[in-house]
Amino acid sequence: MKQKSNTVVFFGSGPVAAKSLELLLKHTPVEHVYTKPKPAHVREEPPVISVCIDAKLPYSTVSNKQELSDIFKGTNHSSVLGLVIDFGIIITNDVIDSFKKGILNSHFSLLPEWRGADPITYSLLSGQHFTGVSLMSIVEKMDEGPLLVQAKVPISKEDNGKTLTNTLITLSDALLEKNINKYITNDINLVDQNGIATYSRKLNKTDGNILLHKPAVVLEREIRAFSEWPKSSTVLAGILCIITKAHSDQGIVSNEKLVITPDKKIALKTADGYLVVDALKPEGKKEMPVEAFLAGYKQRLSGSI
Repeated sequence: MKQKSNTVVFFGSGPVAAKSLELLLKHTPVEHVYTKPKPAHVREEPPVISVCIDAKLPYSTVSNKQELSDIFKGTNHSSVLGLVIDFGIIITNDVIDSFKKGILNSHFSLLPEWRGADPITYSLLSGQHFTGVSLMSIVEKMDEGPLLVQAKVPISKEDNGKTLTNTLITLSDALLEKNINKYITNDINLVDQNGIATYSRKLNKTDGNILLHKPAVVLEREIRAFSEWPKSSTVLAGILCIITKAHSDQGIVSNEKLVITPDKKIALKTADGYLVVDALKPEGKKEMPVEAFLAGYKQRLSGSI
């Protein structure tokens, strides 16, 4: 089959992939989508499959790199280019080589910064002031391919995992709209990644435990970074609480592990400074300002941590 230059094949699985695919369809035709199947315990369709159903896009589900490779042995897509965002499956060389122009990845960091599974979280955890999006031609090694283009955005002190992800999805789509056709028509030269590589890892549930032997500024970053998952939690007044908003304070003078501040906030003593809780979600309840929590549980806070 003769390959066409005006369509792409999309690889993606998670919520970031779903939103990216929705935006991509506004400017780039998609021939086919590859995504992970619906887990057995989940009723709703996965987000990418829902987008495909709504847009009447053909799609295939694969669970691992071998399944993907096996499908491609009997598949001959007409697109010259693949695009992968938030896929969660390694793509082997035989699949990459089936496209004349290879496969592009929109990676949400300024590569070689934060290669790996969770670059957005790690840009927040590290306290850096900027991050961005890198369009990369993929190779089988993780996030080591040559670059088409990068774009940078500031990280504000109010950004959390959700807001920064949304910013980067929008930036990614703008880069794709501007550069996909240029790449296909050879108007962009690839360049090797340059700089010291840093690496992110996949998070686990225990990363959300608030450990007060860490400095307050580190815990404040964790709360912002983990806002979507695994969420930062601790026990207050005998109740497991997800801390949804907090800030560090070096000015509180006390030896107490827990302080109620004059403006009715809960301050937790850390290895360096106090972590001041602004909002939280007690187990089984809705998110609330900490003042509302204190109205019901202040008397139970003494000695609770």
